[in-house]
Order: sequence, then structure tokens, then C-alpha cells
Amino acid sequence: MTTLAETQPFLKRLFERLDFAPQPIGAETKHALEHWRTTRRGVAPSFADVVADLRHSGFAFRAVPEARDYEIVIGAKAVAPLLGAVAEGARLSEAPNRRGAVRLRRLFDEALRVGEPALVEFTLVEKGRDRAGVELLAAPLALADGALGAVLGAMNIQRFETPAPAREAPPRGDEQILLFALGSSRALGERVARELGLALSPHEERRFEDDERKVRPLVEVRDKDVYVVSSLEGEAGDSGADKLMRLLFFIGALRDAGAARVTAVSPYLCYARKDRRTKPLDPVATRYVAQLFEAIGADRIVTIDAHNIAAFENAFRIESLALDAQAVFARYFAHRLGAEPVAVVSPDLGGEKRAELFRQRLETIFARPVAKGFMDKHRSMGEITGEIFAGDVAGRAVVILDDLISSGGTMARAARACRAHGATRVLLAATHGLFTRDAEAALREAPIDEIVITDTVSTSETVAQRLRGRLVTLGVETLLAEAIARLHSGGSIDELLETGPKGAP
Repeated sequence: MTTLAETQPFLKRLFERLDFAPQPIGAETKHALEHWRTTRRGVAPSFADVVADLRHSGFAFRAVPEARDYEIVIGAKAVAPLLGAVAEGARLSEAPNRRGAVRLRRLFDEALRVGEPALVEFTLVEKGRDRAGVELLAAPLALADGALGAVLGAMNIQRFETPAPAREAPPRGDEQILLFALGSSRALGERVARELGLALSPHEERRFEDDERKVRPLVEVRDKDVYVVSSLEGEAGDSGADKLMRLLFFIGALRDAGAARVTAVSPYLCYARKDRRTKPLDPVATRYVAQLFEAIGADRIVTIDAHNIAAFENAFRIESLALDAQAVFARYFAHRLGAEPVAVVSPDLGGEKRAELFRQRLETIFARPVAKGFMDKHRSMGEITGEIFAGDVAGRAVVILDDLISSGGTMARAARACRAHGATRVLLAATHGLFTRDAEAALREAPIDEIVITDTVSTSETVAQRLRGRLVTLGVETLLAEAIARLHSGGSIDELLETGPKGAP
């Protein structure tokens, strides 16, 4: 493996990383390297064998030794982001983008000199701004006489730039507001940005071959009021701990860059369920997470439907704002249930206060009584026990309300109890649809008519397909946008907590 510390100066100026024991991350570069290895004969694969099976994203060049140049044989379209508009048969010296041509020529020279594939990373810069991160692979190929004289290449490009704002941003105070969104929260962040009339600020996220990450802003943040949207649920390829560390490091980078204030907007906050000691020597994870945010320099944290609001608010010494999605759910169920008799049920005693507040809100909207109910539940070592059910649900449409759906077991057992006690319909409402451990299987077999969640976390396509027809997702972008606008301008947060976002009942 070659590092830049051992690399010639002219290569350091062109590349941020150079590696002769490559472990590509992108699909195109991975495919090209695997193809090179499987067709290798002796020193390198033959030029004819490799070119015959190039994908659209790959390219191949043949050396022109007498001119110290390279001629493109296949893949002119794939290499255009580096060279500009070129045709097959053209030489690097004829490419419109001179710096891109120099990068390729230097890399091809090194790959042929060493006789091994080389992987490099660098940043594309346009008009003085970082536009994209590039992962580029070059692997030597043998000609008919066995000598190395051609190169197989592939490239992955990750764009940093975000779309322009839909409309001009309104003034929010003396400092300019910036909004970032990390990882899978990008889609939610874009919706929040549209509500605020902002463009989502660009940033770079880079994954190294050992899965460590680098995250940095790509705009000036000095003296700005910065908000970072990042939900911290676990998903394929990214645990909640991974996302938490990435968010913390990004906040640290913002503080180092001089941001006036940094607010972490984590609609789903990980490690919030372990908020007290239930067994000797138990950790109190909620408090430890709070200390991490405080230590890195966050000024505020915003979440939606914290698992235990009192524990959340008491854990942080910085400003903490716990929003709730009750107004969002109430708007939906007011339309969905109409004149039906309704009951609100908590699936365990711990959520009874949350369910009661929601029941009161529905009662105000419907202007008629809304019944209530609850289940008894005990959890120990991952096992759930308790079958006591109390409530008036017979002949009613039941809304079972909780802060999240994880394995689905709690909601499924509550749904069965409600049906057994005469409920006409059972609708689940949970802010965070985590759907872990084959939750969709548990929910699919339970007597549930509808599952209503919000988009605080991203739902996998697999879960959405399996629950299709029963899964409804409500947006929280208006709630988050109003909270951000009020925090930035000094507006009333208490009013937002009491009435919900504009348009909510």
C-alpha cells in the first residue's frame, strides 16, 4: 500500500489518496477491480479479454509511448466528467479539461510502472468550490506481446452540490441560517428546507475502506446559525452509533469553523430508551448521549416524541426541545375516523400519559367523548409479559398510540387484546417506524387495519413492500421547519408545543 507520505510530490498535488492495495467503495470501481482480478493471467489480464466485457461506467486507454500519451479505446462517455467531451480514438493531450487529462496520465503511468491496480481519491473543484468527491481506479493491461501497454479504468463520483432554493429565503434574524442534512435524513432535510424557503447547504460525507467516516461542510459557516438534521435510527450499513458519531464529528467541525450556534435536529434520538437503572449497574444511556453533545459543543438539541420527555429534558444541560407529532396524527385521524365512535389505547402503562393527551386532543376536535384503554406490560431480558387489558373499546375504532414501533410485538399484542374486547377497527399510530427484527411479520399476522407512522426515520423499501396497503406515512417537515424558524427568530416554542404546526387541529 502506498500513502501520500511516500508519494512523489507531483502526485500529491493531484490526489488526496493513492493506494496500490485498493479496496474500492463504489460499485463501478469494485466491479472493475473484481473483473481485473478474475481475468488476470500472470502479470495482468490481456487487453482484449477485459475490453470485451467493460460496463458502461468503465473505460480503457492504450499507451502511445512515442508521444508519452494515451489513446481512449472505449468508454469516452464514462470518462467525460474528468476530460470533457471526447470521442473514442482521441488522445489525452486533446482533451478539453487539461487538469483531468494530467491526472489520468500520471495515474496511468504509475499503474503501468508498478504493474498493480491503483486507486486514488480527489475532489473536483469548479470555480473555486468543491463540487464532488471522485474515486478513480486504474489497472494495468497486457498487449498481445505480453508487455504492459494499456489501462483499465473506472470511476465513482459523489456530488456535493445541492439544488437551488425554490424561493428566496425570508430573513430570520441578524445571523444567516444554514441547514444541513446527513446520510439518510437528506430527503427529510430537503423537505424542511423547502418549508423554510432555503437551499439545503452542501457538505461532504466520505466513507473510508475501514468504514470510518469524514464529514465536513462545503460552505462558510462562520457567524451563522446552523441546524443539522440527522435522525439516529439504525439501518442497513449504518447503526445508530455510527450516525451519532458522524453527527458529533460534524458538529465539532462546525464549531471549529466558527459557527455562531449549532443545533442538532434529531427527530429520532438513539439510546433514549435506557433512561434509568432498572437493574443493578445498569447504564443510563440518555445521560451519556447528552454529555457527548455537550462536550462536542452543540448549543441545542431538538427531537420529536422523546421516549421519556422528563428523562430527555433532565439529561441535557444545553437547551433541549422535545416536539411531539400529536397534532400531525390528530389532523389525519380527524379526517380518517369521521363520525365513528373512537377509543385511544396505550400499549403499556409507560405511555399512558402520551395516549391520554392525544385522547383529549381528539375529544376537542370531534366535540364528543373519546374512550380510553391501556395494556399491562413488563419487559425483562427482551421478553414481554402481562396480559391485563382495561378500557372501553367495544364497538369502537381504536387508535393504539406509542412513540415507536420496533419489533412490533408490543403493538401486535395490544391489537389482539382490542379485537378480543370488541373493537371494530384497530389503527396503530407511532411516530418512529423502526421496524426491526422482522417486525413486519409480527404486524402482518396481527388484526391491524392500518399502521400510521411519520417520516422521522426512513422506512426501508422491503418493509414498505411487505406492509403495502396498510402503511401510511405522515410528514413532519412543517413541524420541524416551524421549530427551526422560531428558534432562529426568538419566537414562542411553547405556543408551537401547545398548538402544533400551522394547519394542525
